Amino acid sequence: MIVWINGAFGAGKTTTARELIDLIPNSTLFDPELIGAGLTQLLPAKRLAEVGDFQDLPIWRRLVVDTAAAMLAELGGVLVVPMTLLRQDYRDEIFGGLASRRIAVRHVLLAPAETILRERIADREVPPDLPDGEIRVRQWSYDHIEPYRAALAGWLTADAHPVDTSALTPYEAAVRIAGAVSSGTVPVCDIVQTPEPTSETVAAGVLLFDEQDRVLLVDPTYKAGWEFPGGVVESGEAPARAGIREVAEETGIQLADVPSLLVVDWEPPVPPAYGGLRLLYDGGRLDSDEARRMLLPGPELRAWRFVTEEEAAGLLPPVRYERLRWALRARERGAALYLEAGVPKG
Repeated sequence: MIVWINGAFGAGKTTTARELIDLIPNSTLFDPELIGAGLTQLLPAKRLAEVGDFQDLPIWRRLVVDTAAAMLAELGGVLVVPMTLLRQDYRDEIFGGLASRRIAVRHVLLAPAETILRERIADREVPPDLPDGEIRVRQWSYDHIEPYRAALAGWLTADAHPVDTSALTPYEAAVRIAGAVSSGTVPVCDIVQTPEPTSETVAAGVLLFDEQDRVLLVDPTYKAGWEFPGGVVESGEAPARAGIREVAEETGIQLADVPSLLVVDWEPPVPPAYGGLRLLYDGGRLDSDEARRMLLPGPELRAWRFVTEEEAAGLLPPVRYERLRWALRARERGAALYLEAGVPKG
């Protein structure tokens, strides 16, 4: 299990986490800041200059998941993780990756009043050997108060268990968190557990259209980026039936007929992904009443939207967009296409 301590920069996450590991039996502190510091030594300066925060590096988010899983495999017990997460998509990517490894996450938010937060930032200790440390560290914390406030007004409060630490010492906050975790007051995060593949997979996606012929895209909670409704075909399952099942699970829409095949695309393995066959089917057009009955968002999906082909180009990864583009051409022509990495063959 992981107890993830979230909060604004300067909220006292690390000091509270250090107190917490003395209160939760068989627990270990894991600070993802160390991975960020390591990446500053490992990655070229040019790559680092492209991002304003190491959280924006996909490798950092991947390594947080991999390192947490490796530590739990080595040590067992509980990891206490003090780390600010203000972007919901980053939270979903990391927590979804942990869920795929069957690691439960209990998400706690340290939430002092903003006036108290600003006082704590002003009094925050800064490493003496850090050049311009006092100015940079404090300014960084002040600059992130507004993004924290925006997250707090949106997804963060609904997702995490808040603890008002305005009048609490780090030890008192740790005692309150330990009690809430042991009593079950802090629930396990409701996120889909999608096991990571260990070999090539077959996945079936279904294109659904609205009355303006725009295609439905969904934003999964368990991985980054927009997608089509669908998922991995289970052992012994017909691909088209897998698409029908996934549409029902994700959206609540029950397709009456087996959808027609539009595209078979072979996705080559690009480590760490294994690749495999990706099939897209035509699920037909939804009327406005059907669209309104969709059960979104939920544990699997954060959002959905109908988009034009041009709008999809700005949301989908390039290969996935090419798969959509050729599927739309196949729909127009009434003949399925075979692709390799999004490129028609034969």
